[in-house]
Amino acid sequence: TSGPGFSLMQEGIGYAFMTETPCVVVEVQRVGPSTGQATKCGQGDVMQCRWGTHGDYSAIVLSPNSVEEMFTLTIRAFNLAEKYRTPVILLSDEIVAHMREKVVVPPLEELEIINRRKPKPGDKAFFGLEEVPPMPSVGDGFNVAVTGSTHDEYGIRFTADPLVHRRLVERLNGKIQNHVDEIADLESYNVEDCDIGIVAYGCTSRALYDVVEEAKAKGVTVGYVRLRTLWPFPEKAIKKLAEAAGKILVPEMNLRQIFYEVQRAAEGRAKVIPINKIGGGELITPEELLSKILEEAGKSD
Repeated sequence: TSGPGFSLMQEGIGYAFMTETPCVVVEVQRVGPSTGQATKCGQGDVMQCRWGTHGDYSAIVLSPNSVEEMFTLTIRAFNLAEKYRTPVILLSDEIVAHMREKVVVPPLEELEIINRRKPKPGDKAFFGLEEVPPMPSVGDGFNVAVTGSTHDEYGIRFTADPLVHRRLVERLNGKIQNHVDEIADLESYNVEDCDIGIVAYGCTSRALYDVVEEAKAKGVTVGYVRLRTLWPFPEKAIKKLAEAAGKILVPEMNLRQIFYEVQRAAEGRAKVIPINKIGGGELITPEELLSKILEEAGKSD
């Protein structure tokens, strides 16, 4: 789907979080709000993927920047959904989704496939006691109560007991937040020795590779963190970059969404500078990114 369809899915996605139902939603971003510019690229749905449904929950959101990563991260999305019993969002954009590139498909035996943990005979607690409880399939012979209301470990509704609710929702969040280091995935380069840092994702991040070399030729050392996982946010990687770089640029095709997360994680160690462009599907070009790097490094012509 894209933004408008994703908006309509939010109640169902919230139900999946509460019932711990593994599923994967592929969201291809375009320019919004509403119908916006339906055929043009944007990156305005980053926060919707994290906070789109109501209540306290922790989302897993993956961000491919190539056709091959659309393939590999789709597999990873299903693996994470199965492992943690949770919805996972594969957040692409119009540029990547319509791109044609070579994809190397490995032999099936080389692919890691994770399936949900099944219960043992006699198990009845499918919603608690463990961080990620076992989940039977339909037809396995288990009697399973399922509700979107607050429930105990047996799936029985408890809509007035604060302790039951607290225990359930803290576990739902904890099974993601306690495993950020395992879930968060990124590509980094030169983050320990750079003058300027960049944090980017999706189609916008494709400009990084040429820009690093061009800036180096002009005497500016650039390091970057390219986010393959947007949520849970990889704070440790951003802090490491902020300790080395005096300034961090955040190019996005929206009006500052990941920028504020980078600014928060940097904790004042580096100046965080937004680069934003919206409308018409116009990309932030390598030339524009290089120009801003040179400007911030005091190397402008």
